[in-house]
Amino acid sequence: MQFVFDGHNDVLLRLWTHERDGGDPVAEFSNGTDLGHIDGPRAKAGGLAGGLCAIYVPSGDLVFADPDKNGHYVTPLAAPLEPLSSLNIAAEMAAIALRLDRAGAWRLCRTVKDIRKAMADGPFAAVMHMEGCEAIGPDLAALEVFYAAGLRSLGPVWSRHNIFGHGVPFAFPMSPDTAPGLTEAGFALVRECNRLGILIDLAHITEKGFWDVAKTTDQPLVASHSNAHALTPVARNLTDKQLDAIRESRGLVGVNYATAMLRSDGRSDGDTPLSDMVRHIDYLVERVGIDCVALGSDFDGATIPEEIGDAAGNQKLIAALQRVGYGARDLEKLASGNWLRILASAWGEENA
Repeated sequence: MQFVFDGHNDVLLRLWTHERDGGDPVAEFSNGTDLGHIDGPRAKAGGLAGGLCAIYVPSGDLVFADPDKNGHYVTPLAAPLEPLSSLNIAAEMAAIALRLDRAGAWRLCRTVKDIRKAMADGPFAAVMHMEGCEAIGPDLAALEVFYAAGLRSLGPVWSRHNIFGHGVPFAFPMSPDTAPGLTEAGFALVRECNRLGILIDLAHITEKGFWDVAKTTDQPLVASHSNAHALTPVARNLTDKQLDAIRESRGLVGVNYATAMLRSDGRSDGDTPLSDMVRHIDYLVERVGIDCVALGSDFDGATIPEEIGDAAGNQKLIAALQRVGYGARDLEKLASGNWLRILASAWGEENA
């Protein structure tokens, strides 16, 4: 089995939602469930050894647009969120992550050495990530608190605007050049992440925002769950120019399992063959090199191919890559090694 360290999932959102309905997040993750994509038993069955687990404050007003007769769609951006309620929700999700750690349901990791130790010992190696920074104010005080709690990765924006920058809509076909980039507060956030050693994720930001981060950060450029715009021209995917910049920085692209970002028609349809995933991986490897491609499933946050189904089906993608000629060393890089290299770089760890 090829162990996988995955660049993005929304399991904390699922656990938080179910807790509000009376569920027990620790029991749900530890004992397993037939809901969503990730829990401890399914992760172990599919070789999912760990990943970046997102604190994401949901947008209640977001309604995905239906495709028109040509298959095209544009979902309007969700409205900006209210800061205090966002902070409260983010704190509740962080608390779930900490409770899972205390209960031994997973191991909350703050260093690559922590991740490697968890992968060797067996528990799911969770890294706390924040997807959209509405919970953080312009003074960045909350960033210090979340960092102390274990936050080691963040995306300044989700697909909505906030005080730090602008997000891209869910739209097909559309360029990612849809709005301005970072605000002055956004530039300050990037600089503070560099100082603390927090990975900056470019997965939902506009193209202008991508270039603003590129000219400011001292880290490799990372898009944790994005695919190739040349193959699937949704606004969330990366242009060849962006991919070239990621290659030049020795950064990383985490391949998103979301079918709308894999299919040539941009549809969200579980009946999507694994060959579409392999097609994107092949393209990205050719464009940026084997050392700069990894996995960013978007488990618990997207419609994924039915053939994979959930975390237990991860090895089916590994097998599909083996069938088209990827060898053991390349598979290790794609499945986990490239993520560990990037995190060590962003976190300032030597020989990790």
